[in-house]
Amino acid sequence: MRIDIVVPAQPRASRGKNEARRLSVAGQIPAVIYGAFKDPAPVAVNPKEITRIIRGKSGHNSIFDVQIEGGERTPVILADEQYDPVKGSLLHVDLRRIDLTRKLRVSIPIHVTGDAKGVKQQGGVLDVVTRSIEIECIPEDIPDEYEVSVTELMIGNAIRVSDLPVKSGVRVLTAGDAVVAHVVGIKEEAAPADAAAKAAEPEVVKKGKKEEPAAAAAPAPDKKKK
Repeated sequence: MRIDIVVPAQPRASRGKNEARRLSVAGQIPAVIYGAFKDPAPVAVNPKEITRIIRGKSGHNSIFDVQIEGGERTPVILADEQYDPVKGSLLHVDLRRIDLTRKLRVSIPIHVTGDAKGVKQQGGVLDVVTRSIEIECIPEDIPDEYEVSVTELMIGNAIRVSDLPVKSGVRVLTAGDAVVAHVVGIKEEAAPADAAAKAAEPEVVKKGKKEEPAAAAAPAPDKKKK
């Protein structure tokens, strides 16, 4: 989204840690402006102004102007940034020049609003699957976000990317059948008590009556001839 902000920038010739320390003392950070078939321009900018833009409504999709002292004024978009791993302060930014007549590919966040009826009335669970989509359009048409109401969703219903309110001139690169949000039911499979009890019982081996071995036949008496 195009915002009416101009960030002053001072050219810088040197690089390295010493330069970064010097800029830090002066309340600035190193930055590089590149793109649009022009040479990269190393500059210094105020980190507070860049942070204010990042935390603004359109965030990283903000298109603003940078005025280089004694040089060009150009629209840019934030391409990359580096933070201090301990303090969390902004250390360096890369700014990409923007041709306002050419299309850009950007990621737009999706903001879900409302309380789904399938949750309140049916005891379902709202599952937000897609939180941003990729689009392509000219810079002037870049939206801040896409707002989606899930109020009417019941269990089994879904909102897909193809349902988003995309205006003419914007091409959605994310698959149209991708689910943005849906309401799912909670499955409770309780086994019958008797089946559970039966499963818990130890196996009983039925034993029959042992068969006693047959008694040995008595030897026949000897018959002596008289």
